[in-house]
Amino acid sequence: MTKPQTSKILTGDVSVKIARIEGASCTLVISSPPYNIGKEYEPERRSLDEYHDWQRGVIKAVLPKLTEDGSICWQVGNYVSGGEFLPLDVLFIDIFRELGLRLRNRIIWRYNFGLHADKRFSGRYEMVLWATKSDDYKFNLHPVCVPQTYPGKRHSARKGEKAGIPSGNPLGKNPSDYWEFSAENDFLVNPVWEIPNVKASHPEKTEHPCQFPVELAERCILSMTLPGDLVLDPFVGTGSSLIAAQKHGRRGVGIERDASYVKIARARLDRLRKGELPLRPSGRPIRVPFPGEKVSTISTEWVVRRQQTAKAS
Repeated sequence: MTKPQTSKILTGDVSVKIARIEGASCTLVISSPPYNIGKEYEPERRSLDEYHDWQRGVIKAVLPKLTEDGSICWQVGNYVSGGEFLPLDVLFIDIFRELGLRLRNRIIWRYNFGLHADKRFSGRYEMVLWATKSDDYKFNLHPVCVPQTYPGKRHSARKGEKAGIPSGNPLGKNPSDYWEFSAENDFLVNPVWEIPNVKASHPEKTEHPCQFPVELAERCILSMTLPGDLVLDPFVGTGSSLIAAQKHGRRGVGIERDASYVKIARARLDRLRKGELPLRPSGRPIRVPFPGEKVSTISTEWVVRRQQTAKAS
């Protein structure tokens, strides 16, 4: 592991505190902004137009803080009002283009658990939008490569000089724009990433209701920055992005308006420095219960309910 670097957190509203960040100093801006769905950490519920204008203002304010070879990763979910569903990445793609950013990937973050819906299919993924300030940007594929699915595959006889030579990259495979870990074929053999969201049993869980997993920030930080680079999170919450930055030898700066979350974030960073912070190991496959375990056995109540439902239909 790279030697940890320091991180700092500014307490206050991003529209005010962003002025404290030196211009063109951040290689990566990474954040998961509020989704405007009435969570306790959101100052108010805005109309969709108000939310658009607010977020556009924030992104416009952080852009001068990016280096010319820098990137922005905006992790967004969905806005639901009156039963109507709007994927927020649609809104943010327009904002990015208006502000001259160049979209590089629309990354799907798939997870197992979330709110259940009864009048539409339950949502089980969100988006990470990755855009760059210019066409000259940092991208380090090797630190985030996953093992080849077919490491023994070779070029066919029709390839001339390459005939019979291994066709894959020996350092690993591009992880693609769909991030998950397969529960059946864990990290060593599967080229996609499933990063679990932070729920009650997750080792990183704090009192924040929509916590950003460290593992998700790690991949962005490893691929888009180098040791010593500065990472900015304008909605840092309980500090997951700064933990990922510090863990891998990057410097971090975050902004957070809620003093209680700032306190948690600083405590987590301190525990990381001491080697005491509980973290979910990157790459660990999601556990699936074995047949016969209580949680994987159909309850008698369900059997009765199914029978009643079948008779009623």
